[in-house]
Amino acid sequence: MRRETGTIREPTRPCVDVTLLDEVRAIARNAAGEILDIYATGAPAVTRKADDTPVTEADMRAHDRIVAALTALTPQVPVLSEESANVPLAERAVWRCYWLVDPLDGTREFLKRNGEFTVNIALIEGHAPVLGVVHVPVSGVAYGGVSGVGAFRFEADGASRRIGIARVTATPPRVAVSSSHRGRSLDGFLAALGSHVLVSMGSSIKFGLLAEGLADVYPRRGPTGEWDTAAGHAVLAAAGGQVVDLDGRPLEYNRRASLINPDFVAFGPADRDWISLLRRSA
Repeated sequence: MRRETGTIREPTRPCVDVTLLDEVRAIARNAAGEILDIYATGAPAVTRKADDTPVTEADMRAHDRIVAALTALTPQVPVLSEESANVPLAERAVWRCYWLVDPLDGTREFLKRNGEFTVNIALIEGHAPVLGVVHVPVSGVAYGGVSGVGAFRFEADGASRRIGIARVTATPPRVAVSSSHRGRSLDGFLAALGSHVLVSMGSSIKFGLLAEGLADVYPRRGPTGEWDTAAGHAVLAAAGGQVVDLDGRPLEYNRRASLINPDFVAFGPADRDWISLLRRSA
């Protein structure tokens, strides 16, 4: 340790050891089992939250399983979940790091029974996601990423491989779009872009497609929660991609009283001015 004018300064240490990726993957996989139990019933009961978004027993069972497991794994690290997100900024502002969870991302896809829903778990440190897991319950595929380490795709049979973004935009560009949320702003983006291929997918799977080079860009205008993007953001960043707001700044977490993200664009290849294209779509 180094002494300076009577004080002791210690080097800043990471909040959580990055080797926890495997443990977090196991937590996501176990939560997926809770979701699949409800999915198998075919007709889960649905209630509505204050913002009129749907919530099911699967959301809550996965939430309970994840929060309990993360608390046991890292008792010193707070957990913020979509299903318990009413923590005021005054309390959150002192968190140097925390877990940010969406126990069931894509509830609409879950209810449509199209398989395009995920379990999202991210570790936020210094307002940026540094570890993320996106698990797809129906296929058993998972994406994982750790800052400074890399991004990986994990198969249901246990096989895994390192993944990375496409470095050059495909011809025509491949645009990841939401299966359930499409507005006129997207049409404007596509018109400005010109010839393109749409890759329609629900939930945070879109970030996984970008991370493994199967899509080039994901433009998003309209509300998303920080829990919707954090895990996928971590995976994409670890794979070499970016998620930025319309001013070109990296998307940040736990900065505002609201947990709703600004409009953003996520992309792999940086050889196009994606931000300008999205600005022109307003």
